[in-house]
Amino acid sequence: MSDPGDLVPDAEQGPDGEAVSNSQSSGVQQLRRTLLEWSAVIAVAVAMSLLIRMFLAQAYYIPSSSMEETLHKNDRVLVNKLSYRFGDIQRGDVIVFAKPDDAPGNVNDFIKRVIALPGETISFSSGQVLIDGEALDEPYAGRHSTFASGRLMDCANEPASADYCLVPEGTVFVMGDNRGGSTDSRAFGPVETDSIVGRAFVKLWPLGDVGFL
Repeated sequence: MSDPGDLVPDAEQGPDGEAVSNSQSSGVQQLRRTLLEWSAVIAVAVAMSLLIRMFLAQAYYIPSSSMEETLHKNDRVLVNKLSYRFGDIQRGDVIVFAKPDDAPGNVNDFIKRVIALPGETISFSSGQVLIDGEALDEPYAGRHSTFASGRLMDCANEPASADYCLVPEGTVFVMGDNRGGSTDSRAFGPVETDSIVGRAFVKLWPLGDVGFL
């Protein structure tokens, strides 16, 4: 009689009592291993994607015409969320920021261009923007003239003026490039720098118009 310890079974019993060959069992184990590996890969990829979106960069779509002709409705841009951790806000930057409490609309974020920095004065004269009394060259605004839409709110100067704003520390004055079709700091005042999500630096869509901003 053979020693039972030397026996190598030719088949295993399946759940229904039928024999399952060694090759079939090996195939099932390999499938399980492959599924587990791919599940781990997918989980890591999702986690990395969430981390990138949360801390590094995020794509946004443009919901309105307020940034024309630079950006059109339904364009997509990529926003660098680390820009202002390693550098200062610059005039001309296109930024995404949380919608101010008193701003109209039901979107969560706005996209505008930085026009005046903390401590600067911005004023409007004959359709022209003046920074500290000097005319600002704005090729991105095309032929649009710029006018204040009423008394400028939340500025550092007192009393409030309809065409002059001293930008408070910790804020920036922003406007859309489409000056006649943009709700911006002329309406809701300078934007808190702490509310800035990041700088839009690349247009992703449409594909025929991909490029840096």
